[in-house]
Parts: sequence; C-alpha cells; structure tokens
Amino acid sequence: MNPFYQRAHFLTSVPRIDQAPTDSGREVAFAGRSNAGKSSAINTLCHQKALARTSKTPGRTQHLVFFELDEQRRLVDLPGYGYAKVAESIKRQWQQHLATYLIERRALAGLVVVMDIRHPLSTFDRQMIAWGQEAELPLLLLLTKADKYRKGAARAAELAVARELREAGDLITVQRFSSLERQGVEDVHAWLDARLAVGEELTD
Repeated sequence: MNPFYQRAHFLTSVPRIDQAPTDSGREVAFAGRSNAGKSSAINTLCHQKALARTSKTPGRTQHLVFFELDEQRRLVDLPGYGYAKVAESIKRQWQQHLATYLIERRALAGLVVVMDIRHPLSTFDRQMIAWGQEAELPLLLLLTKADKYRKGAARAAELAVARELREAGDLITVQRFSSLERQGVEDVHAWLDARLAVGEELTD
C-alpha cells in the first residue's frame, strides 16, 4: 500500500468548474457511470472507507469533488450520471461542465475512466475517452468488479477493450481492478505516481 494516497482528504465540492480550486499543481480525475464502482475504487486506492461517498441511489453526486493529497496534488471525483433520475437538460449541463473541465483545466494530468468490466465502453465511457483524447490526456481505463469473473474471463475482457482501442495511441492504459480483492491497486498507484509526479518538485 502506497502511504502517499492515504493522505487524501476532502478539499471542496463545486457545482461548476469556475468555482474549482486554483488551476495549479497536478490532479487526476476519475469519471464513470454511476454504478461502475468509482467511489469504491477511490476509497480502495486511498485505503479509506468513506473518502468518496458511495450511495445506494446512483447518480446523486452532481458536483466535482476535490481531494487533496498535498499542497500541489489532488484527485478529483467527477459526476457520474448514467442512471441519475434527472432531467435531460441537467444531464446536458453536467456534460458541458465535464467537457470544459477536461479540455481547459491546465492542472489536469490524467483521466481515469471507471467501467464495470462486465459492461465496458458504454456511450458515456466513449464520450469521456473522446474528451480525454481531445485534451491529449493520458487515460487509464479502469475495469472494476474484476472479481465477478474468473481470472481467465477477466483477462479476456481486458484484452478485448485494449484491442478495440489499440489505434487510439500510447496514451491509453487498460487495467483490471477489484475493490473487494484489492486487485490492481499497485498498478494504479504506479500510473498515478507518474501522472502526479509523486516524489518530484513541481514548479508552476
């Protein structure tokens, strides 16, 4: 367990990108459909039980939630709305905020797209990947709930996603993950370390 990520603590929650913390340092954002296990993944990676709020009612989080690791590094929990029972106009507004954040945020150093390994590459997932590519961000496609499959089937699902996106370039990494079994935690930490330049001095 990388102790650096255990430092994560709530910094702020904002409904609009213009209310976000100062655009400096580095941050990595997590996006995903509301039932993909995004909050559980963040909690597992930070070795905390309730850092990111999990809910039995998917889609309740409608804010960008910032977690501080140190004065220059953050993790960001983006709104998930795959099953949210809200008006289409609100969903479109969320989408616009997400697109603006991903494309214009200078501190953003990487994007984790969280997907249920049993139902990857939904329309929403593909939209997030497209925005990430437009912003030339390193992307980690995190295939959660890998414990729901036997090891061979989980590996096959991972390879299928990687094959479908192989023409997207070297900026996309695909990783199996299980919050229940803590599978993939070290690999994700290594990816985050590189994006956040952990152990290096950051200068703006």
